Amino acid sequence: MATETTYGARDHARAQEGSRAEAMPVVPARDWPAPPGEADRLVWAETVAGGNYTHKVLARGTELRLTDLRGDACAHLLLYVADRPWERLNVADTVKVQWNAYLGENRLLLSDQGRVLASVVADTSGRHDALCGTSTLVRNTERYGDGSPQSASPAGRELFKLAAAKNGLEPRDLPPSLSFFQGVEVREDGTLDFTGSTGPGGSVTLRAEQDVTVLIANVPHPADPRTEYVSTPLEVLAWRAAPTGPDAPLWDATPEGRRAFLNTAEFLAARGLA
Repeated sequence: MATETTYGARDHARAQEGSRAEAMPVVPARDWPAPPGEADRLVWAETVAGGNYTHKVLARGTELRLTDLRGDACAHLLLYVADRPWERLNVADTVKVQWNAYLGENRLLLSDQGRVLASVVADTSGRHDALCGTSTLVRNTERYGDGSPQSASPAGRELFKLAAAKNGLEPRDLPPSLSFFQGVEVREDGTLDFTGSTGPGGSVTLRAEQDVTVLIANVPHPADPRTEYVSTPLEVLAWRAAPTGPDAPLWDATPEGRRAFLNTAEFLAARGLA
């Protein structure tokens, strides 16, 4: 189909309607292949290519499942309270308040206000990282020759800048991020050991405990020792559910977690949101 003219370009573009690529958002999300009765709950269905990013605002109680389809995805994650972006994921508090540097099921993702942004409700991967953050332009340029977002080896921070801009945020609003599906462990001497992935099919499910803005960059982990830029597709699915309540085991799993949930509940109640 000729695209030399405006009419030809329009006809070519319209001819793509209904086409499916390996990595793309599905709109509406209910068109994603789902078990009977489940499709209507879907609010986000997307496959994110390696070296790409995505973002979405999710309502409180929404559950978000990330899946490493081929074993070399790495989902770098940032969270913000949707209407108050100055309250955001604080990785340092997430680690120190819970006395644990390793993410996994029943861990909480905390803000610097002592409130819960999201909880980890399921995890089949076990290879995650709260220590290293994401890759940078300088580092990727040194390793791969380029780290710009339009290159073949985009850096996570550069992609976060694009996702942030689409949500009214600036580069100064980007704190350290968490990474899912590529693990790091701390050795006895304090150095880091890159443990990599558990392979294809690993997933982690988060539950939004407030209305949150989600930013995701799917790029290689900065500690990945491979000289080539390896990043494979990430599946992102989200569906309507309910937030964690006082009767849930997770609420009282630890004293620190209980206080974080109480802080969150008090804040939401004062605003008439819970």
